[in-house]
Amino acid sequence: PQAPSARNDIRDCSADPPYLPPTATNTTARLAVLRGIIRTHGVHAYIVPSTDAHMSEYISERDARLGWLTGFTGSAGTAVVTQDKAALWTDSRYWTQAERELDCNWELQRTTSIESIGMWILKAVSAEGNVSLDPFLFSIDTWNRYSRALHGSGRTLFPLETNLVDQAWGDQRPLPSSSKIYSLPAEFTGSSWQEKVAGIRQRMEQHVRRPTAVLLSGLEETAWLFNLRGDDIPYNPVFYSYTLLTNTTIRLFVEESRLSAAARESLRSGCPGPLCVELQEYGQVSARLRGYAQGNVTVWLGTEYTNYGLYAIIPQEKLLEESYSPVMMVKAVKNAREQEMQRAAHVRDAVAVIQYLLWLEKTVPRGQVDEFSGAQHIDAFRRAQEHSCGPSFQSISASG
Repeated sequence: PQAPSARNDIRDCSADPPYLPPTATNTTARLAVLRGIIRTHGVHAYIVPSTDAHMSEYISERDARLGWLTGFTGSAGTAVVTQDKAALWTDSRYWTQAERELDCNWELQRTTSIESIGMWILKAVSAEGNVSLDPFLFSIDTWNRYSRALHGSGRTLFPLETNLVDQAWGDQRPLPSSSKIYSLPAEFTGSSWQEKVAGIRQRMEQHVRRPTAVLLSGLEETAWLFNLRGDDIPYNPVFYSYTLLTNTTIRLFVEESRLSAAARESLRSGCPGPLCVELQEYGQVSARLRGYAQGNVTVWLGTEYTNYGLYAIIPQEKLLEESYSPVMMVKAVKNAREQEMQRAAHVRDAVAVIQYLLWLEKTVPRGQVDEFSGAQHIDAFRRAQEHSCGPSFQSISASG
């Protein structure tokens, strides 16, 4: 076996000059622009996560800030940039990939713990320094853990609502999705959105705290509640949205122009009245929530999917916090129709897998198939099945 240093598919920053494989991204200019912006804001370290404002596992190209800044395209990671250092933290699934994609501007930290990120920041940033992040891209728990890691150190954790990576990215940043948001046919749902809303309102009334509103931040929560689907994120039938549901009103924060005519008609069918969905611009959620929270209210939310930026808007005494919102809890229990549909989907998928295994048996002995062409074939078999909307993740195909 070759010694690791002889590999030419990973970077070697100790060589003179440093060796970079063709898969590495040159980030010198991007870092220079970001550092200029960081200086302007009086920030000494800036933290960049790999998620979006909805704590989604998968993200859109527009939200791939970590990938644009570092060149690293793995699904999990955190970057920290100071005036003279830049580091990326990721887990063992991605260490080799990171060595292929990062240039020598970046230190690779082979861990993901917030404690280790905090220790690195304490060494890199002098006392009295500002450590900044976009509060709308961090979960409540993650914000609290950073706060604890820096507590008593003299460094200030400083939320900046302007995203500095977006400023550096500028007009090269991908545009938001403009594809249609459509209604899921009743045959697939087993209950109308009006019935779902009534069920959630009943849970609000039965709760000992009697919350006046439920805030939904997880993208699948709003999609499920209103029986709507989109394709803003690859492999996920969701669209960017928030919902604020009270006993008498329903506010859906979404780009209205993207709703299909049938979807808009479905949402407006109960107007005026308590089942009338008031459509508001996606970007207005913070302002509207701030206004609502000034009243005599209690807002029920799930902490797993709510970002710290929205959470911090609501006074602590007006919050009802649980790990998951009532919508997430109800959604987890499938009705009879949903169960029937799931079983039918699994049967159709099994047919595609059996077709694929048969194709492999015939084709592999001829030496004409590799992992990539195999993955393309199983995707094609699945696409041919009725109701197919694409795979739920990119096919992971390997042999040997």
